Amino acid sequence: MTIPDKQLAAVFHNHGNPDNVKFEEVPVAEPGENEVLVNIKYTGVCHTDLHALQGDWPLDVKLPLIGGHEGAGVVVKAGPGVNRLKIGDRVGVKWMNSSCGNCEYCMKSQETICPNIQLSGYTVDGSFQHYCIANATHATLIPESVPLEVAAPVMCAGITCYRALKESGVQPGEWICIPGAGGGLGHLAVQYAKAMAMRVVAIDSGEDKKELVKSFNADVFVDFKTDDVVEMVKEKTGGGAHGTLVLSTSPKSYEQAAAFARPGSTMVTVAMPAGAKLGADIFWLTVKMLKVCGSHVGNRLDSVEALDYVARGLVKPFYKVQPFSTLPEVYHLMHEGKIAGRIVLDLSK
Repeated sequence: MTIPDKQLAAVFHNHGNPDNVKFEEVPVAEPGENEVLVNIKYTGVCHTDLHALQGDWPLDVKLPLIGGHEGAGVVVKAGPGVNRLKIGDRVGVKWMNSSCGNCEYCMKSQETICPNIQLSGYTVDGSFQHYCIANATHATLIPESVPLEVAAPVMCAGITCYRALKESGVQPGEWICIPGAGGGLGHLAVQYAKAMAMRVVAIDSGEDKKELVKSFNADVFVDFKTDDVVEMVKEKTGGGAHGTLVLSTSPKSYEQAAAFARPGSTMVTVAMPAGAKLGADIFWLTVKMLKVCGSHVGNRLDSVEALDYVARGLVKPFYKVQPFSTLPEVYHLMHEGKIAGRIVLDLSK
């Protein structure tokens, strides 16, 4: 195929609201050493993209920035030294764009905490453009049986919740509690948990999200707006959750998670609301021997495994495809908490 010199991209030059995002013509980048150029066909929109736009986190952000980190497309050009991928390969572009490969963390397959990590749509330009640069070592091959629009949300939402479930230590038949279960990560976490033989308490609000998580066989639904969350979880689980995966963007979810935790259980922090602090009674944290564990996406093997669940039909992202041009509108809806599942953008529109 002919690769153009210029392309359309969604760019913001300063932090702010969704109106700061502008569609601009930008150059198509040239892949460097161990890099490939990917023609992005579909890209999911993650809450992290909104955090990047708003400047919510204490991490340096590249400005101006092309956001996005749930890209799925086709390799159209390879830079020097690339031998793992070839032109025509279907690949995913993830939040973790690259790592150094040489530090103690990379050598232990903990590249997600590499001090030299590069992040798509944050420290390097991401998937909200037609042609995106990806590191050839970290780009994930997408099985032929998985459509690109289905693979897109797995590149962050799927990988992140799958890894976090591993970190929870919850065993088959035990209870995992998921605040934010009806969202982009949450609806996938419910499915991965069920595929891993866990019992699931889904916490969210609204009939649409209740129906969504129930369709994925969540055992219990708790509405945080109408139910006493702590007491309901304790009652339904017979003493509290064996593990909690906090995917809600409400800081209150962390307080509740510590309160309904079963003794000896693990709370995994994933969602990062701006300015949120972990509030917990130290007495009960100690006496109940609770563990708190952060989980920041997954490594390369987690990516392959997360996609394999999808390829085997055990996990099915719930998403709506919209034109690329609707990105600012998606940000507004996300900010208002009105999106069930995931929005996937079609870059051909």
